[in-house]
Amino acid sequence: MASIKIENVQKAFGKTIAVDHLNLDIKEGEFFTFLGPSGCGKTTTLRMIAGFYYPTKGIVRFSGKDMTRVPPEKRNTGMVFQNYALFPHMTVFENVAFGLRVRKVSSSDLKRRVLDALQKVRLESYSDRQVSQLSGGQQQRVALARALVIEPEILLLDEPLSNLDAKLRDEMRVEILRLQRDYKITTIYVTHDQAEALSMSDRIAVFNYGVCHQVGTPEEIYNQPANDFVASFIGEINLLPVQVENVQKENLVVSLKNVEQPVRFHVQNKTGEGGPILQTDNNLAISIRPEAIRILDVAEEGMNVFRGKINSVQFFGSVVNVIVDVQSVSLRVDVFNTHEFGYFYQGKEVYVQLPEKQLRLIPVISGGAP
Repeated sequence: MASIKIENVQKAFGKTIAVDHLNLDIKEGEFFTFLGPSGCGKTTTLRMIAGFYYPTKGIVRFSGKDMTRVPPEKRNTGMVFQNYALFPHMTVFENVAFGLRVRKVSSSDLKRRVLDALQKVRLESYSDRQVSQLSGGQQQRVALARALVIEPEILLLDEPLSNLDAKLRDEMRVEILRLQRDYKITTIYVTHDQAEALSMSDRIAVFNYGVCHQVGTPEEIYNQPANDFVASFIGEINLLPVQVENVQKENLVVSLKNVEQPVRFHVQNKTGEGGPILQTDNNLAISIRPEAIRILDVAEEGMNVFRGKINSVQFFGSVVNVIVDVQSVSLRVDVFNTHEFGYFYQGKEVYVQLPEKQLRLIPVISGGAP
């Protein structure tokens, strides 16, 4: 295992800055995910760790050692590519053994290690097959075995599940996590899939336009987003642009922007990043997850209770998605299916409560909250 430290790294391709002033600390044995949309810099960062790209500026360290200009073959990393990069003319055994042959491992040791790796990915009975005869999920397991058999200090996975169907992706998530725990190997996983990131990671770094916007556990990223981009990229969210009206010690009052009648919310006096709010702060929004909003038949005492009308109802099996209009604002509410979803219907007048502890006041960096 190895720790990884990225110090003020920048990568430019001509005039295009692909990664800008990136600083990360990845711990030994950690499952760390780079998450973001296409072209955000996550794969470029992975390739700088692998040694396929050298940074324009900054330093990459493995366990304190400067690896910035060390070539890929001397970094002791194993990489699984999006397209698997298997050799179609070779058998499963030969594909997995390739890295060991390059390292001139003895025949007896090579066979033992290959068979052990195939057993771990549950393909020991497929060793003599051509990879072209395997399913997508089986080819993915071969690619994992080939990366792991060389006993790397760091495992790098570049969107490895994007070519698989939904059910197979779910199965492979479990397999990858099992292997990572078995080998206790420092792992960096690149994906644009929020579900993969949230369900697999110890920590997540969220990227956009070459900038890392937040690093945290899945719970921190989901429940305490640093800004409107992180909030909207991770799961469903209600984002409402607001202005600060009254700042108090532990809470504050904000009002919605661009509405005919005033709508005021009581919010805890801190942003998603934990800093206090000033009355002069601009470009702010409140965020709340759909599952945190309560739909009520009658008004209840307390803060942030508003009258509204149901605009639409969509049934998704375990969850009922209800859109409630409060004045000129539409709120998405997710309600757990209790087999009484007929209770919600278009045009029904209801009340909604936005619990104060579930509301987050966050900076708007994307040019305006939706």
